Amino acid sequence: MTEQTGYTGRFAPSPTGPLHFGSLVSAVGSYLCARSAGGRWLVRMEDLDLPRVVPGAADAILATLEAFGMEWDGEVLYQSARLASYAAALPLLKGELYPCGCSRSDIARQGADSGNHAIYPGTCREGLPPGKTARSLRLSTYGRSISFRDLVQGRQRQDLEREVGDFVVRRADGLFAYQLAVVVDDAAQGITEVVRGSDLLDSTPRQILLQRLLGFPTPRYAHLPVATNRQGQKLSKQTHAAPLDNGRPLPALWRALRFLGQAPPRELLDGDLESFWRWAIANWRISSVPRALARPESCAIM
Repeated sequence: MTEQTGYTGRFAPSPTGPLHFGSLVSAVGSYLCARSAGGRWLVRMEDLDLPRVVPGAADAILATLEAFGMEWDGEVLYQSARLASYAAALPLLKGELYPCGCSRSDIARQGADSGNHAIYPGTCREGLPPGKTARSLRLSTYGRSISFRDLVQGRQRQDLEREVGDFVVRRADGLFAYQLAVVVDDAAQGITEVVRGSDLLDSTPRQILLQRLLGFPTPRYAHLPVATNRQGQKLSKQTHAAPLDNGRPLPALWRALRFLGQAPPRELLDGDLESFWRWAIANWRISSVPRALARPESCAIM
C-alpha cells in the first residue's frame, strides 16, 4: 500500500442482515477509492435503529469483509455507543429546531407527495397546533437549497423546503435520526470522502445543511449506481437478495468491479485475493463508474 494521505473514507452498513452483492458494490467502491488514494478506510456499524438490528449481523458483516480481503483501519465504530455525541449536537442547532406533534398519517394526509415520500408541510414550524403534543424534533428548511458536485452523478441541487420539507433529527420514539447521526460521525471520524449507493443521494443535501449549521467540514461525495434484480428492485434484504458466499470471494469481487465500470481481466479469477486487490487498487478509476442511479445486477455477469 502507498504511504497514507489525508484521505479518509468509510463503509457504513446497517447490521440488519448479511452482506449481498448490492452492499458489496458499495464496499468495493469505497475501499478502492480510499486505497488507490493511499488513504484510510474505516468501518462503521449504523446500528442506531435498534428495532431493526439483527443479532449477530454486525459480526457476520465483519467476517465477510475479512473473507473478501478488505482490511479496515482502526476500531469499528458502533452508532449505538454514541448517543451522547448525538445529544450534544442538538444544542448547537438551537434556533433551527422545533418540536413537532405530527404523526406519519398526519403528514401523509397533509403533505405534498414527492414520489418517494410525503413532504412535511411545516405544520408545527410556528408552534404546536391546539391539541397536539410534541413527538419529534424537526429542523427547519425554510428558504434553503443546497448544491454540490457528486464525483459520479455530477452537479446536484435540491430545494430542501419544496422537495423534502423540515426533517426529523430526533424521532418520536426518542431515537436520533440517521441524518444527524451520520453527520456527527463523519465529522468525528474525519471522513473526507463519502462513497456510497445512489439510494442515499437524496439525503446528501440534508446532511450538508447539518454540516454547515454545526460548523463541520463537508466531505466530497460519490454516489455509485445501486444494483437491481430482474424486477428492477434494489437488491436488499426486503427483496430477498442472496447473501455473499464467504468461501468464494473472487467471483463476486470480479463482478463488482465489472458492475462499477472497471475492466478486470479474467485471469484474476484464477489468482488469489492479494493479486486481485493489487490489480484493482492500481487500476481503479472512479471516472469509469457509470453515471447511473441504478444498474441491473446482470450487467456484471461474466
